[in-house]
Amino acid sequence: MKALIFSDIHGSENAMLRVDELIKKHNPDLIILLGDLLYHGPRNDLPLGYHPKGVIPLLNKYKDKIIAVRGNCEAEVDQMVLEFPCMSTYSEVFVDGLKLTLTHGHIYNEEKIVPGASIMLYGHTHIPVCHKKNDIIFFNPGSTSIPKGGNKASFGIYENKTLSVLDLIDEKQMLTLSI
Repeated sequence: MKALIFSDIHGSENAMLRVDELIKKHNPDLIILLGDLLYHGPRNDLPLGYHPKGVIPLLNKYKDKIIAVRGNCEAEVDQMVLEFPCMSTYSEVFVDGLKLTLTHGHIYNEEKIVPGASIMLYGHTHIPVCHKKNDIIFFNPGSTSIPKGGNKASFGIYENKTLSVLDLIDEKQMLTLSI
């Protein structure tokens, strides 16, 4: 099982075009979207290539492979244009016998854990994370469009019971953890 993990696209068509290239290159079984897909939010500057209407068809063409959760910038109108569910506060997916708990990070995070989570994937902070704390694995792929904390734009990959954060442009590994 291979899954690509993206968060905080924030309506950047530039970032989404790169995401599209990565999906075509890696041909994942699953695409995990951890929220904040179309809107940049009032606290963020406009990302490079801000064009939500251009992001919509690029996401919708993968609707059969996507599992998504709602970010703090999602609105009901987003569900009207996206052809896959994206309004859940959290979700769970089973891969290779492991339960991955998916959330955006604004409600559930390292301080407030989804009940029963042992591997928690989240976004929101725009800062990559890949570590184990109190027997729970926390994984944040960072942001594809508005990286923070001096980080580069990034994404995540799950394969062979390993989670990794990679640079969005050159795919250089930034963080990794075997489960």
